[in-house]
Amino acid sequence: MDFGFSPRASELQDRMRSFMEQHVFPAEAVHDRQLAEAADPHALPPVMAELKEKARAEGLWNLFMAHGAWGAGLSNLEYAPLAELAGRSLIGPEVFNCSAPDTGNMELLALYGTSEQQERWLRPLLEAEIRSCFAMTEPEVASSDARNIRTRITREGDSYVVNGRKWYTSGILDPDCELIILMGRTDPDAPTYRQQSMLLIPRDTPGITVLRDLPMFGYRDRLGHGDVLFENVRVPVANILRGEGEGFALAQGRLGPGRMHYAMRAVGFAERALRLMCERATERVAFGGPLADRGVVREWIARSRIEIEQLRLLVLKSAWLMDTVGNAAARMEVAAIKVAALEVAHRVVDRAVQTHGAAGVSDDTVLARLYAITRALRIADGPDEVHLRTVARQELARYEKAGRMAGTKAATKTGTKAGAA
Repeated sequence: MDFGFSPRASELQDRMRSFMEQHVFPAEAVHDRQLAEAADPHALPPVMAELKEKARAEGLWNLFMAHGAWGAGLSNLEYAPLAELAGRSLIGPEVFNCSAPDTGNMELLALYGTSEQQERWLRPLLEAEIRSCFAMTEPEVASSDARNIRTRITREGDSYVVNGRKWYTSGILDPDCELIILMGRTDPDAPTYRQQSMLLIPRDTPGITVLRDLPMFGYRDRLGHGDVLFENVRVPVANILRGEGEGFALAQGRLGPGRMHYAMRAVGFAERALRLMCERATERVAFGGPLADRGVVREWIARSRIEIEQLRLLVLKSAWLMDTVGNAAARMEVAAIKVAALEVAHRVVDRAVQTHGAAGVSDDTVLARLYAITRALRIADGPDEVHLRTVARQELARYEKAGRMAGTKAATKTGTKAGAA
């Protein structure tokens, strides 16, 4: 068993680690200040544009993309530690053009888009000339079960017409957002998993209304989480992605790698929180000595390190399985890692908040924001309970199969004895 990385992967890690220390971490405060002072709270801060150009020049660009000639050609296993490094900063993934929802949308277009769709949408997304959003979740139904989706996509001649309401449509308020990938129902009478389709909708299409920008635990994201109404939104039939009835399969294909990306970045969240916890513990004095001398704080630090290392190994194993046996065969591990990653990250962040006291719940550190994000991501891309259900079903299936085989053998033996008698 080899725990080492390829020379190329190791070299990219060194370069990204250096880039984060030299450019990204020092720019965080500037980014937040520019955002707070901007007339449009969703506009790209100038410092982010500068960071993107530097990252592109360094070749640290689109590293997530593993499909065909479009990306960097990295495996999931090679990308995992890079996503972790980027995830140590809240602005990190965007710097390298590796942030949601664009990553999942680009993968969809790379895998299933026509050459025309790829030229119109994928190429400018890869160049960061535009942004995109993904409209799936709805306020009126439990969207963790995609079969519940009510938004209708109706064929009228050479057009599709969309009517419905979506929310937490992340990215739609970015002024650079030019593409909406929407999941809706094209045929309510089709078999259950063939009723849904995905449609490519230009952001400026008439009939799209953003009702409000939704916060998460009081925080408003630069990209915006839109509550969006679609009223008679008309697009050409050529804007269907892959074909009618393919929506459910496409959603599963999109969300699987997306969950892995969340898990990879969550390791980075946890590492950032642990670093802040250790710095605080060694610098802050209480009751005659540094916090680091207190047994309870030492236990928090020790447990955090142990849990992060366990999590990282599970992430790497899951990434390796996706590379070697495919996303479908790695389904249980991907579900498990989505649960474990955010649970561990949230727990480590919580300890760091406690170590910081009042400063931990203020905006003077990144911890309060990390606390909100790690909690919210236990719902995004499917709540923990859905993934636990997947893990349990696959685990139980082994025993159910063994029980059926044992029952068959027993019945065969009984039949043989009866025949002999």
